[in-house]
Amino acid sequence: MTSSNHIPRTTAATMTEHTVSQLFDLTGKTALISGGTGYLGTAFSQALAEAGATVVISSRDAARAQKAADSLPAVNGTTHHGVAINQLDAKSICDGFRQAVKAAGAVDILVNNGLASTSGDVTSVTFEGFAEHQKNNAAYFELARHLHDHLVERSVAGCITNIGSMYGQVASYPDTYKDICEASPVAYHALKGGTIHMTRHLAAYWAEDNVRVNCLSPGPFPNPDSTPAEMVERLSERLPMKRMGLPWELKGSLIFLSSDASSYVTGQNLTVDGGWTAW
Repeated sequence: MTSSNHIPRTTAATMTEHTVSQLFDLTGKTALISGGTGYLGTAFSQALAEAGATVVISSRDAARAQKAADSLPAVNGTTHHGVAINQLDAKSICDGFRQAVKAAGAVDILVNNGLASTSGDVTSVTFEGFAEHQKNNAAYFELARHLHDHLVERSVAGCITNIGSMYGQVASYPDTYKDICEASPVAYHALKGGTIHMTRHLAAYWAEDNVRVNCLSPGPFPNPDSTPAEMVERLSERLPMKRMGLPWELKGSLIFLSSDASSYVTGQNLTVDGGWTAW
């Protein structure tokens, strides 16, 4: 489905100049975020709500999703929603997206953040485990396609932000994990590299439909509740900024990519990694 018969092509002549505050304002927009109840997902959900959007959070557990949605700030009286999506199941993705549209009335922004995690480094991962983990990218694509078609049907513009990783761009250091814990999963590296490139591909195909697609790649943002302190110390030694990132430090980047502040940005990967990939 293309824009030629549905959405008037946006040109410089048809656009109105906005102030900075207007550029970052998501008032009147609805954002669907998958996996919006986790360590980084919570910060992403809060950022979208703080910017004025109505937020629909998805989780495999509908009650957990709604509880997280209820905790978000209600800027300008917005009401937030929770829906169930198991992103390893195509029917669940389709049903969850429809529920999001029904609950909020429409969806304008998608943040593909959900992740069915895996384990197993290069020595222990199984064929089945590696292959299963790649379904996360199938889920990102399926949700993105649902949003694209939904936007085209409504004849409006919208945007998608896929969550990648610095580990989709560079390898991890083996000695960071040695004698502490299992190394960074090879299946995760393959997944996130694919996420970044899929972003470029979708951006190229969907630009004519006024659907922007970008990627946000966090660097080291370990959850302190589940990450060995010694490994964090080793990671910090490798970083130019010599510290780990905090979830709120991703808020500005996400709102930039989700708002008119990035109206001329598509197919890009924004890396927030404390300088890790600079050397």
